[in-house]
Amino acid sequence: MIQPRPSYRTEPDVERIAVLRANALGDLMFTMPALYALRAAYPSAEIVLLGTPWHQRFLTGRPGPVDRVLVLPALPGVRYAEPGESAPLDPRAAREEFLARTRPIGFDLALQMHGGGRHTNPIVAGLGARVTAGVRAPDAPPLDRWIRFVYYQSELFRHLEVARLVGAPPVMFEPRLELSEQDRIEAKRLVPEDGRPLAVVHPGASDARRRWPADRFAAVGDALASTGAQVVVTGTPPERALVDEVVRAMRRPARPLVEASIGGLAALLARCTVVVSNDTGPLHIAEAVGTRTVGLYWVGNVINAAPILRELHRPLLSWTIHCPVCGQDCTRDLYPDRPGAGCEHHPSFIADIPTSEVRASALELFSDALR
Repeated sequence: MIQPRPSYRTEPDVERIAVLRANALGDLMFTMPALYALRAAYPSAEIVLLGTPWHQRFLTGRPGPVDRVLVLPALPGVRYAEPGESAPLDPRAAREEFLARTRPIGFDLALQMHGGGRHTNPIVAGLGARVTAGVRAPDAPPLDRWIRFVYYQSELFRHLEVARLVGAPPVMFEPRLELSEQDRIEAKRLVPEDGRPLAVVHPGASDARRRWPADRFAAVGDALASTGAQVVVTGTPPERALVDEVVRAMRRPARPLVEASIGGLAALLARCTVVVSNDTGPLHIAEAVGTRTVGLYWVGNVINAAPILRELHRPLLSWTIHCPVCGQDCTRDLYPDRPGAGCEHHPSFIADIPTSEVRASALELFSDALR
């Protein structure tokens, strides 16, 4: 007999909901549909993100589903310390001190949307909420309600499944990021509007294995510039040298940009006709503000992170599965933070994506945007 899947209703008298998600920019975008599902199911509840200092800076006062951010300590397996921040000398004591401060808030629901749960499920369970829910890997303690952690699954749908555990069905299947007026003002200051359509290429990524070669980004930038686009090459401050390398390699003028805030960059991306980027935060912000994108993905990452729809987005795949240095099958490198798991080499795993394919996709979307 086929067993029906569990059906969860909304919980009564919910005033406060905690959601643990304390990692990078793209990860926050993947969580947005689940946060909006919680907002729709519990419209009067306060939604509190347990996150990082940058979450607090970015989300405080911003329109959207998150009402407040509480900063988690920089604990192993939970989050890294930001530049200028010191990790606790005694992680266990820091975790207990955080829980002692946070428990009196009185969360009714506490959700773990951070990963397999080995390090994070104990935090969620320790909040004292009426109902806890989240993801569980084999080595993680259980919560009241949980779904099995499967590495190769869309991050977006993983979090929607967690929201469903507390009676919050989906209200959207794409990330959404609300912009503020200050975001738009900053974007106009960074790149003044001059009547030309805007295109962005983003050659960086925190993991070198997810970076397409700089000279190929330059070739795509030149193709877009040849259509009359104003081309901006974006990056973070540590990626300044890479951004400059792309600009120098281009035959046509391009503007480098590495000093934008997250909100200012989001508003700039919202003005673009097309964004061409590696699989990294700005690509997923562009998707969340409704901009056309060409995303360059390793085949494993496309399962976890690629957009669902194709009207506005062209995720292009690299089929490299063996490390170009040592030949190891990296489709099995699922826990890179664990000793002995995977190789330690970091060549580009997406260099086999043809320049012609990226250029054609970018020009197609660019032309569509101007119709």
